[in-house]
Amino acid sequence: MTPTLQLFLTISAALFSIGLVAALSRRHAIFILIGIEMMLAAANLNFIAFWRFGPNPQQPTGVMVAIFSIAIAAAEAAVGLALVIAIYRHFRTTNVDQLNQLKG
Repeated sequence: MTPTLQLFLTISAALFSIGLVAALSRRHAIFILIGIEMMLAAANLNFIAFWRFGPNPQQPTGVMVAIFSIAIAAAEAAVGLALVIAIYRHFRTTNVDQLNQLKG
């Protein structure tokens, strides 16, 4: 079985959907960050798939965009985890429903 663009897009859509459900339905901040990372991984899979099955796959533009996206995802994870740690130190919980005291 030869992988096709449709197969990659189906896998990417499933991964994005799982990440979206995880980000919207969870109450803990760590699980929300994991859901966001899954959605970014699905976007990277789309970048690579469209690059591979595009008209000129010799130019590494899709790979470069995916590497840039991975770098942004790493920075987002570092900042997000730092925020979660700071909130946990102050409130002793990562449950986002109990963080209503952050309102100004």
